[in-house]
Amino acid sequence: MAKDSNPSITPTPFSSRLISIDAFRALTLLLMIWVNDFWTLKEIPGWLGHAGATEDRMGFSDVIFPAFLFIVGLSVPIAIQSRLMKGDSMARLSMHILWRSLALLIMGFFHVNLGNYSQEAIMSKPVWQILTTVSFFMIWLDYPKGKKYPFFLQVAGVALLIFLAAIYKGKSADGLVWMEPKWWGILGLIGWSYLIVGFVFLLTKGKLPLQWAALLFFLFFNSAAQLGWLDSLSGLKEYVWIVGDGSMPALVMAGVITTLYYSNGNHRRFWIFAGVFAAATVVFGFAIRPWFDISKIRATPSWVCICIGISVMCFAVIAYITDIKGKSGWYKLIKPAGVSTLTCFLLPYIHSAILQMTTVRLPVSVRIGSIGLFKSFLFALLIIGIVWVLQKWRIRLKL
Repeated sequence: MAKDSNPSITPTPFSSRLISIDAFRALTLLLMIWVNDFWTLKEIPGWLGHAGATEDRMGFSDVIFPAFLFIVGLSVPIAIQSRLMKGDSMARLSMHILWRSLALLIMGFFHVNLGNYSQEAIMSKPVWQILTTVSFFMIWLDYPKGKKYPFFLQVAGVALLIFLAAIYKGKSADGLVWMEPKWWGILGLIGWSYLIVGFVFLLTKGKLPLQWAALLFFLFFNSAAQLGWLDSLSGLKEYVWIVGDGSMPALVMAGVITTLYYSNGNHRRFWIFAGVFAAATVVFGFAIRPWFDISKIRATPSWVCICIGISVMCFAVIAYITDIKGKSGWYKLIKPAGVSTLTCFLLPYIHSAILQMTTVRLPVSVRIGSIGLFKSFLFALLIIGIVWVLQKWRIRLKL
């Protein structure tokens, strides 16, 4: 480790990317693109979709986003340790966390307002959506170092984003409104969660007992909010609060803890941890069901705990296959989703905007039932294939 780094951060033996984490991320994003395309289908099984806001259950789609948050946590210790080994100071690390979080918040802010875009705006919604995505690429593209043109493209991207914000008009019960934070969108929720957990990890020096304490605090906060114990603080909620009532950071922190056990180098200890932790959280999630419904939309503690257990089990299986047994050939097909994740996530926004601008639609016969599910899966693979081509042209986003 470099001399000016902080040696009190819990070390990991991994100074570079782990195939298991990238593979888990790629598989999760593949499934995310797949389920996000369900809106184009008809007559698909209800258990594959999202459960309703008032339902006490969760569908397959309700497990995908929490798994992604868990993966964010898996990456935190390794990423921070890697930057420390390269000589980054704590101040520089803090700025890196702030910058990445801000970028995700900005993108999430624009995405969440996309849903309320008004037809009365001077620019059509599909065009606004495409230009917003283009501006994201211009600002956060992984430009080659030592070139002068990236600065001008980034400035142009910022100017375009400001222009798009200025002309925005949204619809509401009170008429036309400007952009509002609302629930921040998927990327925004990831940004807030990463910001909180990243700084918790830094401030606690990555010490495992304190990560457990943080996880328990987030779960307690989530439970207290759901039970109404924090209602007296409702006036603060609009200004200062923990995203998802603590549910989102809890999922990320569970990933941090899992990596700390995995990076210990003692595989036997990790398998014991993974089995006990996964079983305990799933059992606990069902045990508290009488007090908390299982609901993704309401971000209940039962949903959080069950999703933590599922994510731990999935990662353990993937780690065994890829890292221990060395069988990673299956991952190569979807690798772009694991290393160019943000690029993969944003491309469908361009696709959906193009669909809105045209009348061309696939026949219902290929958008119904199991055939439709297969069609959407091929679409997800197509997006990943396009990202693979873009990577060859050095076009990928990097935060």
